[in-house]
Amino acid sequence: MDNRIQAVLDVYHDRINEERTQPRTEPPGGRDGGQDMRMRAVGPKTGELLNILARSLEAPRILEIGTSFGYSGIWLGEAARASGGRLITMEMHEYKSRYAQKMAAEAGLADFIDFQVGDAVALIEQLQGGVDFVLLDLWKDLYVPCLEAFYPKLNPGAIVVADNMIRPANTGVEAYARAIRAKPGISSVMLPVGSGLEISRLATAGE
Repeated sequence: MDNRIQAVLDVYHDRINEERTQPRTEPPGGRDGGQDMRMRAVGPKTGELLNILARSLEAPRILEIGTSFGYSGIWLGEAARASGGRLITMEMHEYKSRYAQKMAAEAGLADFIDFQVGDAVALIEQLQGGVDFVLLDLWKDLYVPCLEAFYPKLNPGAIVVADNMIRPANTGVEAYARAIRAKPGISSVMLPVGSGLEISRLATAGE
């Protein structure tokens, strides 16, 4: 990571550490927007793995579903820049997307990221062209609806990563694991990295 990116990651890491050492209380607003200021970030180990996986692809079109405040987008944006690709990141709430855009600009990655605000499933359905890498990290009851929307758009060899497969325990992620493993051409494994990652890959022709 260059100095600009590392400086931005350091800011995020300070905020993540502060959040994780404070009592777990749900702020006003929560899912409906408003005042939900919790990062809920994937953390550095997961971020580094996402970066490595995305960098392994040639000029990938990367889709992040759940921008939040932009932490994982820094790792994916750097991978897009390094591999000649591009990141599309989707977020329901504009105030989170604005913060993520500010941090991406400070990291020198703004030219490699497209920020979209709106309903995830609707935005995915409107997306033109194929996708090579997906990070799924939003409200867990939306994992399966998002899967159904993006699966037809996956290019051969595409990689899909879903976060929070171990914690917090949730029926939405359990349904997602069953659903993606049932998709034609998909091989999938759950790794105990961070909060648990389901890493899936769509076969290429001839595999």
